[in-house]
Amino acid sequence: MKLIALLFPLVLALSACGQNADNAASAKSSPEQIARGRYLAKAADCAACHTSTGGAPFAGGVKLESQFGTFYGTNITPDPKYGIGKWSADEFYTALHDGKAPKGKLYPAMPYTSYRQMSREDSDAIYAYLMAQKPASLPNVEPDLKFPYNVRFAVRFWDMLFLKDALPDASAGQTADWTRGRYLANALGHCAECHTPRGAFGQLDASKALQGGALGRVAAPDITPDALAARGWTGADLQAFFATGIAKQGSAFSEMHPVVFLSTQHLNTDDLRALATYLLGDTPHAPAPVSPVKLDDAAGRHLYLDSCAGCHGIDGQGKPHVAVAMDGNSTLRQSDPRNLIVSVLDGIDAQPFAGVESMQAMPAFAGTYSDEQLAQLVNYLRATYGGQPADVTPDTVKSLR
Repeated sequence: MKLIALLFPLVLALSACGQNADNAASAKSSPEQIARGRYLAKAADCAACHTSTGGAPFAGGVKLESQFGTFYGTNITPDPKYGIGKWSADEFYTALHDGKAPKGKLYPAMPYTSYRQMSREDSDAIYAYLMAQKPASLPNVEPDLKFPYNVRFAVRFWDMLFLKDALPDASAGQTADWTRGRYLANALGHCAECHTPRGAFGQLDASKALQGGALGRVAAPDITPDALAARGWTGADLQAFFATGIAKQGSAFSEMHPVVFLSTQHLNTDDLRALATYLLGDTPHAPAPVSPVKLDDAAGRHLYLDSCAGCHGIDGQGKPHVAVAMDGNSTLRQSDPRNLIVSVLDGIDAQPFAGVESMQAMPAFAGTYSDEQLAQLVNYLRATYGGQPADVTPDTVKSLR
């Protein structure tokens, strides 16, 4: 799941050159294996980092920024020069499992830290699907990294220190749905890559699995069972969100929108249920109601009525196909206010979702209101509709401009 999408997303090989070409494997693949590989490639969200806007499928070129520098999604079409056309199924599995490509070590921007949990059978199916795609003769773009991160050989030492088989589970369960959901979330969807905090060297913090991670100006929220219940999520709501991008708690936006659009909306009903089951656990907590915090300052309310109520409703009820509800909105219920602040500053592009559902574009207010006014608006939203303390300061807004 590229719950979202992202500080450390998918990046495969630097070049197309393999040592023991075995492209005949694709010719031996059955239609059933290729079809299964197509489903798994969507579940693994391969397109998010390997298909650029307007570009050929899986031809790479997606820009992936991080605090270590800029990575670029690579060409994973069966092109023999620039893609993976000369890779064998064994080499493909080694790249997913160990982060080793035929020509050298991969950076952990490619989430082999999660993909190493993928079964060989599923790896072979994705390989068969990719080898059945149309080759694209598009050169790869080398990463632009700061020293010492541009010393690729050093990644071997990073692996020795930080590469683990799996993070501890964030939820508890034993049912078949929980077990399948665990595989979908941890191996294929690689949720931890964005939703788990990282250390100084970019390593996942195993003690805080799925407790939220910073992605620059935005944050991947805490998606542990306690945190989800505290923000009002139920299993049915999570399934609706993953299937359509919209639930009563809000819509997918920022890095999570492409995760839904390219990946989770394509999961079948059983897998959607399993994914929700794993995130909440076999015995989910009851969703917490919102307890509004009353504010004496009316400035935030006036700002809301002036600029927000036309779309989100006078009482925060939202409008179908236009704007999500503010009342009980999951983003407003987060203790970390940065996603709300950045949304108000930058606006949100129009969002297409599964079927005919969509949300209209939200305008940016960075040039409309001062830091003090935006802090007043954000505090009103958080307190009134999210039950959070009105503790956002103008300096906090200024730091996120």
